[in-house]
Amino acid sequence: MLDTLPPPSRHLPDLAHEEKSFTFAHFTCEHAWVIGNILRNALRTACIPAIIHISLPSQTLFHSPSLPGTMPDAETWVQRKRNTVLRWGHSTYYMSCQFEGDYKRFAEYHAMSGDEWSKYTVEGGGYPVFVKGVEGVVGAIVIVGDIEAEKGHGIVVRAIEEYRDLREGFRSPMRAGTVK
Repeated sequence: MLDTLPPPSRHLPDLAHEEKSFTFAHFTCEHAWVIGNILRNALRTACIPAIIHISLPSQTLFHSPSLPGTMPDAETWVQRKRNTVLRWGHSTYYMSCQFEGDYKRFAEYHAMSGDEWSKYTVEGGGYPVFVKGVEGVVGAIVIVGDIEAEKGHGIVVRAIEEYRDLREGFRSPMRAGTVK
């Protein structure tokens, strides 16, 4: 799967449109569980040790390694990617494209001190969760491992597409008003 990922666009309007196209009707721990496992299986199949983290601003919904071998500082990178997505409402890849991967430009543009900008990143692999009828980003999907920025972005996009395909046509018995 990962070898066949097309490179994502670097055009900011296209990236913003892509992010909004994955707006959920609602987002719960069930969504996070399925998406997290899709990511975990894809990364395991590709033999990529990584951390998968899916959260709301105040609650972790999914957090798991794909394989043994992630470095201890991966947790710091999870937080940096999550913070970036939640603060600016865009994927970390979008932010990387906006600032051409230049941390200094990113920090200067947002008038951040060294201590503050160390809480954020413009490395790919962080993705926003949007919910219909809710203003702004409601959560973040993050992967951290030895993955190129473009590929990290593509892996998350592919997992969300796979989730959407799984859900298409599925009607939960709870939402249908009958329990079977």
